[in-house]
Amino acid sequence: MSAPSPASDATRDEAPRRHTSRDTPRGSPAARAWADWKETRRLWRLGVRLGWLDIRLRYRGSALGPFWLTITSALMVASMGVLYSRLFHMQLATYLPFLSLSLTLWSVGLSSLIQESCTCFLDAEDMVRSVQLPLLLYAVRVVVRNAIVFAHNIVVPLAVFVIYHLWPGINAVLAIPALLLWALDGFAACMLFGSLCARFRDITPIVGALLQIVFYVTPIIWMPQQLGAKASLLLLNPFYPLLEIVRAPLLGHLPSLQVWGIALTLSVVFWAIAIRSFIKTRARLVFWI
Repeated sequence: MSAPSPASDATRDEAPRRHTSRDTPRGSPAARAWADWKETRRLWRLGVRLGWLDIRLRYRGSALGPFWLTITSALMVASMGVLYSRLFHMQLATYLPFLSLSLTLWSVGLSSLIQESCTCFLDAEDMVRSVQLPLLLYAVRVVVRNAIVFAHNIVVPLAVFVIYHLWPGINAVLAIPALLLWALDGFAACMLFGSLCARFRDITPIVGALLQIVFYVTPIIWMPQQLGAKASLLLLNPFYPLLEIVRAPLLGHLPSLQVWGIALTLSVVFWAIAIRSFIKTRARLVFWI
């Protein structure tokens, strides 16, 4: 039998290797989770493209694409604004900008991001099983996808501001770091809820039901001033500070340091819980989905 030629050895060395268990990072669960994070940082552009691809596939064949959601939001804001301004005995010029901004921030912001974080890994089942990618890359995908939808729908409150000649001024700049905090919290939500919902499928509808309750106890369709002296109780609602740090600057107001402090504290605690949950569940996520 003739010895293998050097050319065949070179060809064999250049062929792609199949992924095996030996290719996974060794060490503690924390070390493997950290390796996943580092690989996600390296491939963040791929996560952005996957999020953009989701939007294109979702509205494939549609003439207006995601702007259908914008039109729906505009019709809902107009109808609810006229109705609730009468019920609450408020001037439409005061109430409609508040309502349009609050509904947009909630429906395509906080609520949408939390609900999609529950199915972060479940929706990517085919890719997780067929392609060797860091799991946290799918969290980037969810955050980017929701950011694109949010960018389409923020047009509605901006149009209302133009109609009523409202301008938030320089205070609107403070909404930028608040939106970045939302993005970070959305990433943490994918780590926490994505992991838990992959193991316990009943958590997803439970989260959806709880968000419906939160919608009515948070000042979204009603204004905080309507509570009068009891408005300070809103600080006990964890969603209120997160909503207010974005909404207040866009309405031309400055959020108080207390509101910002609570929002940052909640985010730090939430991140600590999410990191611990992801470290404990990462190795079993592939089997759960």
